[in-house]
Amino acid sequence: MPDSSPLFVMAGGGTGGHVIPSIAVARQLVARGCRVVFVGTERGAESRLVPAAGFELEKIRAGGLKNLGLATRITSLGQLLSATVSQWSLFGARKPAAVFSMGGYVAGPPVLAALLRRVPIVIMEPNAHPGATNLWVSKWVRRALISFAETAHHFPVGRTEITGLPVRDEFFAIQPREPDGYLNILITGGSQGSRTLNEAALASWPLFRDAELPVRIVLQTGSKMLAPLARAFASSGIEGQVLEFIGDMPAAFLESDLIVCRSGAGAVAEIAASGKPSILVPFPFAADDHQLKNAQAFQRAGAAILSVDKEWTGEKFFRLVSELIADRSRLAAMGEKARALAKPGAARRAAQILMEEAKVAWNTD
Repeated sequence: MPDSSPLFVMAGGGTGGHVIPSIAVARQLVARGCRVVFVGTERGAESRLVPAAGFELEKIRAGGLKNLGLATRITSLGQLLSATVSQWSLFGARKPAAVFSMGGYVAGPPVLAALLRRVPIVIMEPNAHPGATNLWVSKWVRRALISFAETAHHFPVGRTEITGLPVRDEFFAIQPREPDGYLNILITGGSQGSRTLNEAALASWPLFRDAELPVRIVLQTGSKMLAPLARAFASSGIEGQVLEFIGDMPAAFLESDLIVCRSGAGAVAEIAASGKPSILVPFPFAADDHQLKNAQAFQRAGAAILSVDKEWTGEKFFRLVSELIADRSRLAAMGEKARALAKPGAARRAAQILMEEAKVAWNTD
């Protein structure tokens, strides 16, 4: 006998930033007795993360269309059309209750199929400026779940809700640190590290040492620059450590007074949840310059200091830290304003909205 519980399609992949929040929402749906299937590609992060989380992954062939040569765009367009036809056929057979999209080119075929089949679409747009797929479908979404108030003007009036991005509970549990005489700084460029952040950190160590400033630095480098940076740090005279990768990021945040990092949606959501002050250095080649817009939103809120990539140097890092050490009240205020941007329960609320929109569609059709 076929399972009569509602089926939800999770669209969007390529990176962990697209997949991990979708998995959090999927778990909430399953807890409510629903079925879930993910749509993604063989080469994206979803091919590893989704099966590991215990969910079905329906694989398609899809490629991006932006900033590519003509031949590649033609190939990607052909894949998009073929995958959309396939999804349209599957939607007819499976009759999903709704589609949840995190955006990205992988979301294109299931979202297009949902439009053609009149299946409700709920998107989550965690960046201040929507990505291309979410922007393209903005007029037709039933609901847009956003993280920044300024994102709302990209969508029809009355269809947005500020839910934030799903973040692990451990980040929300972090409380302000008691002063221990040091300014504890965490520098992280993500799992692969950041050359800009690494090189600025390296150049700053003699400045901190000569000024005898009370800093303790944890630098997460990624694998490529670990060895030379670890050697240099060992002889720098600075307290702290250099690590290739940080497995327990909530614990690293807990021990930090200041975060220096890129400004992807996941990073800024974790900063907000933990209530940590930050210096944000947006990755300059991010799609649609969304990292810059995220950092600008945090800076406007008084939650972070923004520095563009080309201006981020060891000297600037040293100067900003010196100013913050001299004005600890500014650090505290930045942390409070970051915490004010946090939105707990994002995955739970997303699941509720998906079920609400699916129910509306059932009663209408």
